[in-house]
Amino acid sequence: MRIYTRMGDDGTTGLLFGGRVRKDAPAPAACGDVDEAQAALGMARATTTPGSELDMLLVRLERDLWVLMAEVATAPEHHERLADGSTRVTPEMVAGLEPLIDDLTGRFDAPTEFVLPGQSPTAAALDLARTVVRRAERTALAVAVPGSSVLAYLNRLSDLLWTMARWQEGHSLPARPDTQE
Repeated sequence: MRIYTRMGDDGTTGLLFGGRVRKDAPAPAACGDVDEAQAALGMARATTTPGSELDMLLVRLERDLWVLMAEVATAPEHHERLADGSTRVTPEMVAGLEPLIDDLTGRFDAPTEFVLPGQSPTAAALDLARTVVRRAERTALAVAVPGSSVLAYLNRLSDLLWTMARWQEGHSLPARPDTQE
């Protein structure tokens, strides 16, 4: 099997369940941003110990983003063909992120103001992933169909990534120098 098909040489790409669109159309743009978010999670995961709690959590999130990309890469007229949890984000997937946020928040003293990223390589990678997820959320807005959980998932994921970064830091560096301890 060859990796190249030459089908995209004309500036179009295929959608899940059929159809072709320009590569600069909203669906491929959103997929690209989610793909980049998934790669950023992979960069964060590369800084962890294999099999650790953080590693396993990031693997779960990377897999969830495959589901999300499938939904975003599907034309609205084919959404009835999506399968919950496999090619469609479910409300349960969104809700499943909230206990993780709550659990991790209980493991550190939450900062009371904006913080500077970069206290550790892992925390910095998680903060970078958070910003990419926020961009993916903005671009997915153009393609999310009514009733979709894509936007809620991305919104909650960015909250989780912020929380994970603070957890990994242990102690955050405040944005304003006059508030350092």
